[in-house]
Amino acid sequence: MAQNSGVVLLVGAGDAIGAAVAQRFARGGYKVCIARRDAAKSQQVVDNLKAEGCDVRAFSVDARQESDVQALFAQVEKDAGPIEVCLYNAGSNVNKPLLDTTEKLFFKAWELACYGGFLVGREAARYMMERGRGTILFTGATASVRGGVGFAAFASAKFGLRAVAQAMARELGPKNIHVVHLLIDSAVDSEAIHQRLKAQKGIDVADIAPDSLAKTSSIAEAYWFAHQQTRDGWTHELDLRPSVEKW
Repeated sequence: MAQNSGVVLLVGAGDAIGAAVAQRFARGGYKVCIARRDAAKSQQVVDNLKAEGCDVRAFSVDARQESDVQALFAQVEKDAGPIEVCLYNAGSNVNKPLLDTTEKLFFKAWELACYGGFLVGREAARYMMERGRGTILFTGATASVRGGVGFAAFASAKFGLRAVAQAMARELGPKNIHVVHLLIDSAVDSEAIHQRLKAQKGIDVADIAPDSLAKTSSIAEAYWFAHQQTRDGWTHELDLRPSVEKW
């Protein structure tokens, strides 16, 4: 494994994409800080990576609370070191008919996917601008560019996050901060999706066609690739989908 070359902070890092990104950057030599609402839920990932000799730790944060986000960044900078890479991966994939979409549900979807992304992105920029370098990553979805049936709340939140990422990229790029929006136009190959396919369509894991879902390891590689790009060829938005996905 390479020597530690920096700190990566993953906010909203669950057991699928977040865990895969943690593994990729840890094996690339980075100190990994995993942040989610309940740090205890990341313990298995932390234990597995520590067993490989990686430097990884978990933090609790409510990304919708400005004071929590500010405290998280201050703690990570103090305990782990300067944050070189920050990923915002939080969001709630809400699918409800329009008339069943309550004010509370709509606001919560926006608050987690868009507002939380703004708070985390702004705080990451605050530290990175002082050092004149850094990479800020955002996880997008099909709903970032298309408002499908039943996705009024989720799509509005993801559209908003995409706009935040674009505005940040244009402002921060000249300051040597690379802002990347990864649009995942597919269901993700994860336990949560497996359960959803079983409940909604009666499809067992064994019946899922090979390579028809986006693998979390492939998503992690895309983030690693974007972070490694040289300044003369930065990607802002990258879309990923299986070859069989209709788009």
